[in-house]
Amino acid sequence: MNRIRSLAIGTLLIFALAVLAQQTATTPGTSSRGGAEGGGMPTVEEHLKVLTEKLDLTATQRAKVRPILQKLDDATEKLMQDERLSREERLAKVRPQRKQADKKIRALLNDDQTKKLDQYLAAPHDEMHGGLSGATAPPQR
Repeated sequence: MNRIRSLAIGTLLIFALAVLAQQTATTPGTSSRGGAEGGGMPTVEEHLKVLTEKLDLTATQRAKVRPILQKLDDATEKLMQDERLSREERLAKVRPQRKQADKKIRALLNDDQTKKLDQYLAAPHDEMHGGLSGATAPPQR
């Protein structure tokens, strides 16, 4: 009886691991990011959409913010694909890039938009980081 129970539990564990591995594997031609809704990092367009909604960005501001977000996105994607780095090392390398992008974006905002951004960043905003903690806090004024 004990052998049968052990065999059944072992079989279930192997099956569970196979299912888990299959769910986390990406198929060729798909991104590992999955977008904000998929639990991954948001795309540039998703990021820009959230900022536009939260800050009421003008068309001119959106045109200037998009390349900043694209540069951040490219650098972040490159770091996330580097399997030699630990999660903490990735975050340590992403943080300065996020700060730099934040500084550049803030330079494009008016005072009202800057206040809205500070309020937004003070609250949890997982849709922007895909649940990746390591977001920088807004500067203290």
